[in-house]
Amino acid sequence: MKWLLHPVASALGVATLYLLAILGPLLSPSHTTLFHTSGTVLTLYWAVLLDLFAVWLLITITLLFAQRPGRRQVMLWSALVLALPWISLKNASMLAEFRLPHWISVSLFALLFATFVTLSACWKPSFQPTFQRVLLPLKVIFGFVALNGLVLIVQLLWFASQARALNSPVALHHRQSSSMHRATNGRVIWIILDELSYRQVYEQRFPGLSLPTFDAIADESTVFTHVVPAGAYTEEVVPSLMTGVPVDGIRASSSGQQLFLHNPVARAWQPFNQHQTVFEDALHAGYSTAAAGWYNPYCRILPQVLDRCFWTFTLPYPGGILADQSLARIMVQQLARYIQTASIALNIVPPQGPLETERHVDDFLEIRSASDSVLADPAADFVFLHLPIPHPGGIYDRRSKILTTGPDAYRASYIDNLALADRYLTHFRRLLQKHGDWDSSTLVIMGDHSWRTNFLWSKSEDWTPEDEAASHGAQFDDRPAYIVKLPHQQQGSKIDAPFKAIRTRALLDALIAGQLHTADELDRWTKEQK
Repeated sequence: MKWLLHPVASALGVATLYLLAILGPLLSPSHTTLFHTSGTVLTLYWAVLLDLFAVWLLITITLLFAQRPGRRQVMLWSALVLALPWISLKNASMLAEFRLPHWISVSLFALLFATFVTLSACWKPSFQPTFQRVLLPLKVIFGFVALNGLVLIVQLLWFASQARALNSPVALHHRQSSSMHRATNGRVIWIILDELSYRQVYEQRFPGLSLPTFDAIADESTVFTHVVPAGAYTEEVVPSLMTGVPVDGIRASSSGQQLFLHNPVARAWQPFNQHQTVFEDALHAGYSTAAAGWYNPYCRILPQVLDRCFWTFTLPYPGGILADQSLARIMVQQLARYIQTASIALNIVPPQGPLETERHVDDFLEIRSASDSVLADPAADFVFLHLPIPHPGGIYDRRSKILTTGPDAYRASYIDNLALADRYLTHFRRLLQKHGDWDSSTLVIMGDHSWRTNFLWSKSEDWTPEDEAASHGAQFDDRPAYIVKLPHQQQGSKIDAPFKAIRTRALLDALIAGQLHTADELDRWTKEQK
């Protein structure tokens, strides 16, 4: 057991504790991080393993220099051990996705640093026996943590081998008929604007916020004022909307290929069945299906029921790792970010915009382009679009009307993203009008859930003073926006009765079948739903 006390073992234990925030998501039994990754998965695993080995090597070298008793040993060991509480708190905030107040982080760091300085300054040779008695159990603890670290490395390698083919090109469904005619009942377009709040769009709009296209669409559509959401998290809500089955949890296989949904009514985990979705219903009705979306791997979970598909989700993995880039580029970028962070802390360079904002902008632009391509395709007559707006953080400046990156990204708000959503709908409407499809198309425009103010965003770094004001102090209203435009509808109407969003599949089926022609028929249909 002497090897447990060796510097190499202690170093692995410390490195494992230091890097829990980047190890944890890839080791989670739910495999949701893997499931939502649209980039090269093996690169992600290798980057995490390289980070672990690099930190392990660095700490090993440090501990080899700290083997001889004396002041140097005390300083090096104290620095490593005293850093643990602060790093562990940071790791916990990243894993649990809560905002760590800056004053707590700074105060804890200052306290630990002061303790380190005091120990170094007050050290006397007579303290050595006491230090050795404290050091021995610490080495034993780190040695046992190192055993777990070895297990984690084996798990990472195993999961990497299981997921090596993830996101490889997949064969999609192809319409059997060689004709390119539209389905009998016209084009149906289902749009999810992620985190679209009914209250913020139509009921209590932020003063000075202009949403002309939302208003114009309301004047010729039916607006639902009391939609009961199917959940609060996109990864659960969207599969529920597609299937009509309640979902309160998801997990994936270790390969990331198979999705499992937890049904709260049946209290059981069930595999996601793409043939039990609205896309299969559309195929049976003679429609050609197409999807372009964000976050959920639509092409991976729906290949046999989609004729066209695009999806992306490239927000950075903890530690700033980008799975869609080469391993060498990832390592160079990480080093550059560490240098940049240190330079900002020393006021050498000004603060930079968050990497998450840059990738959010990239995702939006890619999905908008893919959506335009789908909408321009005359063969795509059942279309599903999932846009990453107005989902926070802010990526748009509504005053200058430009997408935001760099330091200005910190000031963009959910309200700005609402303006961007309105601008997208303007673009969407003009595109359909250009192709002569606006009047004849059936549209369902909705939020997957509302703006999650009090339990999510108000605790995040993306929260702004404008968000605080618009939400009246992070008050939460759970109603997502929900708008239905029937073909050739010219007058606006409202449905005030509660409508369960989980009935979206049933509503789309009725629209696909051409059963609803007027706002009155839609109103009667919703009242019949339970």
